[in-house]
Amino acid sequence: MASLSAVIVAGGKGQRMQADIRKQYLILDGVSILSRTLLAFAEISVIGSIYLVVPEADFDFCTRQVIPCIADKIPVQLVAGGVNRQASVYNGLSAITKPEGIVAIHDGVRPFVPARQTEEAIAIAGREGACILGIPAVDTLKNIDNDGYIASTMQRAGIWQAQTPQVFQYRLIKKAHDHALNQGYTGTDDASLVENDGGRVKMIYGSPYNIKITKPEDLVIAKGILNHCQIKG
Repeated sequence: MASLSAVIVAGGKGQRMQADIRKQYLILDGVSILSRTLLAFAEISVIGSIYLVVPEADFDFCTRQVIPCIADKIPVQLVAGGVNRQASVYNGLSAITKPEGIVAIHDGVRPFVPARQTEEAIAIAGREGACILGIPAVDTLKNIDNDGYIASTMQRAGIWQAQTPQVFQYRLIKKAHDHALNQGYTGTDDASLVENDGGRVKMIYGSPYNIKITKPEDLVIAKGILNHCQIKG
């Protein structure tokens, strides 16, 4: 089986969270958000290594406070983040030493990783090259003009919201990132870079619980999800 790595990106400043520390280090029921994300990936048995991309200034903090939660489960290599998310992912990809493998790219502030769906995405990427998680849009979508007025209503059928993990054959996603870098192209996610490079990306249903925690209200929702999961468990 091809080697499988995870690149977990947690380089954001968290300005929208309005907190004194970076959002990925905020505590969610006694455990940091980033530690919860690592723990979730450690439960996906096919993943052999994690490349954790954080600000270089945070290496010591992560070594002491974040990584120990999975130290005996899966190897973690710290990688310095870049000027934006795309650059941070590129740094993580560049740190991987086995280009024949598969890589799952994930946002560090999505702690509720759906394991079954991620494993399905890994299997599909192994066959087809690229597969990401997402959920269908349920709200009515509007195009807004520069003055704040509705310009048009979009057809909702076939519109999905992309999530992570996004899983790729390593050579495919590295080539897409190299191409984007040479073009000066910036995408909104890694799948868009593969699209820009002419590739096709399969999307499968992820989870409505797989939220990205970026604002104070997201933390409230995350606590509700955690309580719900504990009650179900």
